[in-house]
Amino acid sequence: MRPFEPVCVVGSGYLGTQIGVTCARHGYTVNMHDVSKEALMSSKKAIDDYVLEWVSVGDVSEDEGNDTKSRISFHEDLADAAHQAGIVIEAVVERLDVKRKVFKRLDEVCRGDAVIATNSSSIRVSKIEDATSSPHRVLNMHFYGYPWRRRVVELMRGSSTSDEVMEKARGFSRSIGLNPLMVLQESTGFIFNRVWRAVKKECLRVVGQGVASFEDVDRAWMSLYGTAMGPFGMMDRVGLDVVRDIEMVYYEESGDPSDTPPGVLLRKIELGELGVKTGKGFYSYPDPSYMEPRWLYGDA
Repeated sequence: MRPFEPVCVVGSGYLGTQIGVTCARHGYTVNMHDVSKEALMSSKKAIDDYVLEWVSVGDVSEDEGNDTKSRISFHEDLADAAHQAGIVIEAVVERLDVKRKVFKRLDEVCRGDAVIATNSSSIRVSKIEDATSSPHRVLNMHFYGYPWRRRVVELMRGSSTSDEVMEKARGFSRSIGLNPLMVLQESTGFIFNRVWRAVKKECLRVVGQGVASFEDVDRAWMSLYGTAMGPFGMMDRVGLDVVRDIEMVYYEESGDPSDTPPGVLLRKIELGELGVKTGKGFYSYPDPSYMEPRWLYGDA
């Protein structure tokens, strides 16, 4: 058994599922955990879909795909999922109180040499570490969506993370085909999300102030950068409630009123329009208008 095996992923949502299936694709036994049976069932279906896609484009053989799925198990009990793991990656909701509860429990049930990482997209692990009795073994390990395409992961230490744990995390990252990007000092939002946060915040302002429609903001972005979707499509994919929670992290840290989540975002959330997961956000799903062939040119 390899040093990090089994891998435990806590939280089987959009990114947690992608982290788990990436680890399994690279040969690791993976224990997926969620408190929701429905979430675990959705995760299993998503994994089937990802593997089917890989097989269809020739990235893996059918046998390799089946082997990948066979290495993943699903657990409602956290202790059952985590107690033997060499590395645990937390990917629950972007709320500090929830993450601290998870880390406290992980500290109780994990083996003594396990690395415990948070995949938080904005919260520094130094705000979580004292929920454990062993802050030397915790760190930020921030994956991007679709890690088999975006083959990087951001690593950031807390106030007490040991050099040994950072080296273990680097080695694990490379073992699952990812290039570890090192954040050299603590930074809310790490590397990319600091840049992305400025982009999405300004896009929401442009729409909120009536400067342009969200569709035309996305058309401008997609035309200039040749992407398949624009910032509003990307926010829909992440989940508008998650976008709000991330904005609240910045606001709670700065206290600056300009860091509060923009009204145009909050109104969507009040309507229950959270993006892809609810079938409607800024766009309607599963067939958003930006996917229509002539939409980009204003003809749809």
